[in-house]
This record gives sequence, structure tokens and C-alpha cells, in this order.
Amino acid sequence: MLRSLQRPIALILLPCTLLFASGCTSVRSVPRVEAEPPTVDHLKGVTTLDGVVLRFDQDAVIRADSVEGTVHGQMKRVPVDSVQRWWLRRSDAGKTVFATLGVLAGVVLALGIIAAATKESCPFIYSWDGERYTFDAEPYGGAVTRGLERDDYGALPHLRSDRGAYRLLVTNEVNETQMTNLFELWTVDHTPGVRIVPDEWGGLHTVAAPVPPASAVDQRGDDLRPWLADDDHRIWEPLPVSDSTGGLRDDIVLTFPRPAGAMRGKLVTRVGTALWGSHMIRALLGLRGGSVNAWYAHVDSVPAAADSVRAWAAREELYGLQLQVLERSGWRVRGLVPGSGPFLAAERVVPLDLRGVEGDSVRIRVRPPRGFWALGYFAMDFSPDQPVAVDTVAPRSASAPDVLAAVREADTLYYAMPHTGDRATLEFPAPPVRRGLERSVVLHSRGWYRLHLDPAGVADTALVRRLMEVPGAAVEYSASRYREWPMARLGARR
Repeated sequence: MLRSLQRPIALILLPCTLLFASGCTSVRSVPRVEAEPPTVDHLKGVTTLDGVVLRFDQDAVIRADSVEGTVHGQMKRVPVDSVQRWWLRRSDAGKTVFATLGVLAGVVLALGIIAAATKESCPFIYSWDGERYTFDAEPYGGAVTRGLERDDYGALPHLRSDRGAYRLLVTNEVNETQMTNLFELWTVDHTPGVRIVPDEWGGLHTVAAPVPPASAVDQRGDDLRPWLADDDHRIWEPLPVSDSTGGLRDDIVLTFPRPAGAMRGKLVTRVGTALWGSHMIRALLGLRGGSVNAWYAHVDSVPAAADSVRAWAAREELYGLQLQVLERSGWRVRGLVPGSGPFLAAERVVPLDLRGVEGDSVRIRVRPPRGFWALGYFAMDFSPDQPVAVDTVAPRSASAPDVLAAVREADTLYYAMPHTGDRATLEFPAPPVRRGLERSVVLHSRGWYRLHLDPAGVADTALVRRLMEVPGAAVEYSASRYREWPMARLGARR
């Protein structure tokens, strides 16, 4: 089934990068508090095109045409051209910072090179787990200018209290300027055995009995359950090329068993912006050339302009994926999954109204544009939300005084990280866990960022207008950009 997909792309192009803005916003530019540590990438596993996940006992080695490593003590040799995704563990020289990155394979890796561009992304948040900082969140993706600033909510599964404190490391690992307005923790004490998963708006939901899809099929009838039914290292990420009928969208229908009388459900998702979709942020903004700063100023100062950008992105489903539910009157849009990632897709709940659904099944349809989405898993939870006890915790100290002043409240002060290697640490008090309950911690952050674009670029005004006005034009443009990419031609495989 996966052999019908084109060869996945190398990560040598894929940024989410962004630029510093002037204006009436008050910004405190904080100097670097630490030099960027040298990093080492360790190949810890692969996912093949057929959906097989191999986790190596020790670091694997990339040869000219294969990957070699031991799995449960037995040597495995995997042809490079059968790898869909590389799983890298990145550590710093002192082994105190760890990030696990899922990197699409490509022909560059056939040369034994792991592209340094795996550092392309949005802000990275690392949680202190008692021994080291572990990559745990990648917030407010897509907020490419101040007018699109947004709140982000994400669980921090690796965060642990250490001597009465929680600690976070915030890093800029790319050539972009990141502007953070707020960092606060929500400590959520809840019944043991349930998980806490936020929705897009910061609502907290208990997940007690998630049910995987009974079926998941695409427009060709291919079974996608091996890719979408579990929260694992299988991620469905079609490339920006048309299928046999010329279509540039997949059409996926997920079917879940519906308990008798269930009128509401919680769709649990791990869905992220694809690596190519992240690259297209830069490509689309680059079409504005030297006029991009004027466009930023317009979006920043005119709320209707920012709303128009959001509406366009939702219509085209580039960075927000519509959820259609089959009701007695047909397919109805009942929710939206926001993009996140691309390296760490956040787990989200989308509450769904099921009053129009008939029968003992819930059918959900998604039509992701190819190249823009990486689908991890879907599940439905029909259990009612349980009571939780939530404390909002502000940071009490930081690696520099200006950091603390900038991020304690959502206001006109921002913590600016304009350089690759900028980083800051934050410490929060850890309230005692309430008796008989378990704790989850959610990060509430708010911010935006700017790509570092060529200020002398030539604008293609006619193309920009077409992409904004003609439905589907942006997806077609993405496919044309991919076809022109030399690596796509060299690495194409059916």
C-alpha cells in the first residue's frame, strides 16, 4: 500500500523560520544567556514505507545504501530507499538536552548525511524530567506576525517536580526571531488513570477510554489503520504529488463504534503540520518579495486583515484541518484540528456534537491537502469529562531578569529570541499534588515569530492574488514547487 507513495523528501529545505518586527509593541531584546551547545544526532530507529517500526538497541549506522543496527541483539540491514522516516535523538555535548525528531527520509541521507536542517522549526520547549531537559512542546506554529499572535496549550508529559520546582528550557534553534508574550503552567490534579488533553481553546478534557477507529480508509480503499490507530512512530504524511486521478487531496473516512445514546464525543488527535507544509510557509511569504513588511504591518494593524488570513488558511485547510461528521443530512463540518509541529505534533481533543448522527457508528471525514499534513493517530472518547483541580502557576525566576518580566503576563512586553542559539531557562513553583489524585501539567504560551526573508525579493503580485482568491490554488502551487525541486526528481519512487 505505501509503495504507491512517492519517495519521502530529505529535510534539507524544511523551515518554519521567521523576522523581527518594529512598531508600537514594546520589546525587550534579551542577550544570549548561554552559547548554543554543540549537538550530536543519534539514529535510534526507522519507520519503513510499509509501516514497520525498528528501534535499534544502540545508535545505527547509515551506509551508502543501507542502515545497519541491532534490534533485540540481532543485526538488521534496512535499504535506505525503503525508509519513510528516521527517528533521531539529538543531545548536546553535556548530554543534558535531548530531543527526539522524526525526520522524513530522502536521497541526501543515502550519502550518510543527516541534514543539519532538522533544526528548522518553531520554538522548542524542553522539560526538566529530574535528570535532563527533554523536548516536550513546539508552540504557536503558524503565527507568522504579531497580528496572528495566538495562545497555545500543550501537555508536558516529561515535566517532573524537582525539589519543589518545575523547570523549562526555551530555545531558538533556527534562523528566525521568536517573540514570546506569556509562559504559564497549569497544574491539573485529576483521577488516577485518566489523561488530560487540551483542546485548541484551552479547554481541559479527561480521556478515560479512547477507542481506536474500527476502520480508516482512503479514496483508494487502502487500510490506514496501521498508521492512524495508535500513538506510535507511524505517521501518515503523503507528499505533495497528485494521485492516479490527479487529485491533490486525500479523502480519509474514519469509523468509530458509537455507544447507544451518545450525543457527544471527544475526538483525540495527534495531527501536525507536515515538513513540506512548514517549508511552504516560507515559500508563500516569499512570493510577497520586498512588500512583505507592508503586508505584515497591515495584518498587525487591521484585525479584519488578520481574520482574512485565518479564514483563507481554514478554507484551504493548509494549517487547520476540517473534521466532517456524517449526519442524516450528509457530511457536516463539526470541528477543526489546528496545525502544530512539525517535529512534535501536540495531542488535541476536538469536542464533537453527535446529535445529528444516526446508527451505531460515527463516521469522520478528513480531506488533507497533500504535503501539508502529518497524521499520527485518531481515537474517540465518549466518557464524560471528570472534575479536575487546576492551579495556574507563573514563573518565579528565569536565567535573566528581563525574561521573567516579559513572559509573566500577556501584555505588550515580549521576550525576543532573534538569533539561532538564543535560550532561556524558567523556574516555576510546584504546588503539592492533592491527596489521592495524579498530576498532569499543561503549558499555556502565547507568541508569534517572523521568518528571516530576503528583503530585496521580487513580489509576484498576480500569483499571490490568485492563491488567495482561487480555492485550491495554493495546494496546486505547492505541488508545482515540489515538482521543480531537484531532490524530488532524484528521489521519486512509486
